[in-house]
Amino acid sequence: MNTTAKLSAYGAALVLLAGAGWATGSAVGPLATASAASSGENGTMSGMAPAGAEEAGHGDAHSGTVADAATDQPGGLASSAGGYTLTPADVTLTPGTTQDLTFRITGPDGTAVTAFDVEHEKRMHLILVRRDTAGFQHLHPEMSPDGTWTAPTTVDTAGSYRAFADFVPTGGAATTLGVDLVAAGTFEPVVHAPSRVAQVDGYSVELAGDLVPGQSSPVTLTVSKDGVPVSDLQPYLGAYGHLVALRQGDLAYLHVHPEAGPAGPQIPFVAEVPSAGTYRLFLDFRHGGAVRTAEFTVSTTGAAPVVAPAPTDAHGEPGHGH
Repeated sequence: MNTTAKLSAYGAALVLLAGAGWATGSAVGPLATASAASSGENGTMSGMAPAGAEEAGHGDAHSGTVADAATDQPGGLASSAGGYTLTPADVTLTPGTTQDLTFRITGPDGTAVTAFDVEHEKRMHLILVRRDTAGFQHLHPEMSPDGTWTAPTTVDTAGSYRAFADFVPTGGAATTLGVDLVAAGTFEPVVHAPSRVAQVDGYSVELAGDLVPGQSSPVTLTVSKDGVPVSDLQPYLGAYGHLVALRQGDLAYLHVHPEAGPAGPQIPFVAEVPSAGTYRLFLDFRHGGAVRTAEFTVSTTGAAPVVAPAPTDAHGEPGHGH
């Protein structure tokens, strides 16, 4: 079989697998743990927060214990959580064509939610990325009165994509839901080598700090252009930088923001990732009137948190606390 035929066969298999994956993801119900329900957790990945600050839905609600980090459901792994469901109007994308990506968020009563709080100057943040973490996009859809969200979208290549809706329903907790989309055609997965320095449009962005699972870890991004530190970053959505982290493999999602501070060249964060592994980090920053995205691939260091097993009785059954 020649190379073209192999890729075509691979692409067809990908579409079938991705379609099945979407069906499975859409069928998944709320995955919030009992601990999350009692503490107001919202299902987003535990622990990344702005350095020295607490942010509703992105920091203060996720700064629990190591045990909590190990047991809470990371964000974006299910299309339903906390009674809310992400429902796309169509799960197919056409490579190279601009099309409207439309969806609704339905609430516990099954009707479309139309009341959302403004978080970082928007009521909805939509992340779209191919499942090999190529083609990252940070979009801001607009909502019609009936609760339908629409974002003009263009993907350049075929493949299986993951869309993440990051929002705060009025009166509810910050929530991140995810769903799979499919762009038919042939494609080759991209393998990302470890990287701590990103080059984008003449800018160099360097990441310093280590991700230690279950621990608060300082992470700093430093921006320069042509070897000169950039000290006049421009606010973008009310901040000097936005960081999204995706765990390679299952694409567990985390969206964080930096503390208030100078307009560069350093943008500090504090990260607490829930598990050992490799993470893809995407930093959005604005300078010269344009928003750019710097990408990094970082593996955790140190040991993963150890969670004590639940007590059992003499028969090996879970204990009852007496």
